[in-house]
Amino acid sequence: MEKEEEIASSASCCSSSMAAENNPEVAIFTSKRCSIFHTMVAVAIWLGGIHLIAILVLSAFIFLPLFKAIWVCWILLMFILVPIDDKDKFGRKIARYICKHACGYFPITLHVEDYCAFDANHAYVFGYEPHSVLPIGVVALGDLTGFMPFTKIKVLASSAVFYTPFMRHVWTWLGLAPATRKKFSFLLASGCSCVIVPGGVQETFLMEHDSEMVFLKNRKGFVRIAMERGHPLVPVFCFGQSQVYKWWKPRGKLYFQLSRLIKFTPIIFWGIFGSPLPYQHPLDVVVGRPIEIKQNLQPTIDEVTEVHNQFVDALKDLFERHKARVGHSDLDLKIL
Repeated sequence: MEKEEEIASSASCCSSSMAAENNPEVAIFTSKRCSIFHTMVAVAIWLGGIHLIAILVLSAFIFLPLFKAIWVCWILLMFILVPIDDKDKFGRKIARYICKHACGYFPITLHVEDYCAFDANHAYVFGYEPHSVLPIGVVALGDLTGFMPFTKIKVLASSAVFYTPFMRHVWTWLGLAPATRKKFSFLLASGCSCVIVPGGVQETFLMEHDSEMVFLKNRKGFVRIAMERGHPLVPVFCFGQSQVYKWWKPRGKLYFQLSRLIKFTPIIFWGIFGSPLPYQHPLDVVVGRPIEIKQNLQPTIDEVTEVHNQFVDALKDLFERHKARVGHSDLDLKIL
C-alpha cells in the first residue's frame, strides 16, 4: 500500500496517458509540466551534483587558505564514505519530489510497443541506449515515475557514481545500484528488473555530435547474465537525450585509458547559460517488445552471441521504426 502511494504521489505531475499514434499497439505515457520553481529545483538536485562538487573544490582552493581547502576536500571525502540506505524515508521523499517535477522539464515521453507483454511479477533486463553525457532518460523506467508496471526495478550505473558526493546519495534514492556482475545477478535473483546501459564508459568516449553512437558489438556480459537467469531482454532507445547538454572532451589513447581506469569518462558539459540545468529538449524513450529467453545456466560463447545478435537487431529495428515518428527522421545510428 505504501508503495502504491509513493508511485501515485510521484506521478501526479508526471501522470500518464495512453494513446495510439500510427501504431495502435504503442502505449504512450506523457509527463506533464509542473511549477517552474519546483521543476528547476528538482532538476538541479537530480543533475547538479557534479557541477556542485567542481564549484566547491575550485572555490576552496581559490578563495581559502590551503589548509582550509584541504579540509573542504576531507569533508567531501566523508560524504563518499558514509553508508547510504536506499530506503531512507527522507531520501525517498527527495526521489519522489524529483520524479514528480523533473520529468515534465524536457518533457519525457515513454513509448511502450507492447505494454501488455510485461508482467509486473516477472523481472526483465532492459538494455538502454544511448549513454550520451548522462543517461537521464532512464528515469522514465523508474518505479517512482509510475509509467511501467514494476514496483521492483533498479538502474545499474558505473561505480564512479557511488564515489561522487551528493550525487551518490540522490541517485541511490532514485533507484540506482552499482553495475557489477554480483549486484546484477543478485537483483535478478530477488525478482527485481534491471536497466543497464551496455555501452557504458567507452560509449561516452566514442560519442559524436552529429549521430547516435552505440558501443554494443562486444558488450555481451549482460546477455550472458540474462540467459543464466532466464529473464527476457528488452531493447530501449532514448531519442533526444544527446541534445540536452553541450559537451567537449579530449581525444587520444591516454584519455581512453584514464576513462577505463576510473570507470568514468571525464568530459566538460554544460546546459542553459553554462549551468548544470540541461536544455529543454523533448526526450522520447521507446521500449521494445521483450525478447524471451530460456534459462541456460552455462551458455556457450556461440549461444550468447546468437542471443546478443537478436538484441542488437531488435535495437536497430526499434530505432528505425520510431525515429521519424518522434521527430528524428534524419538521425543515424552507428553500432560499434
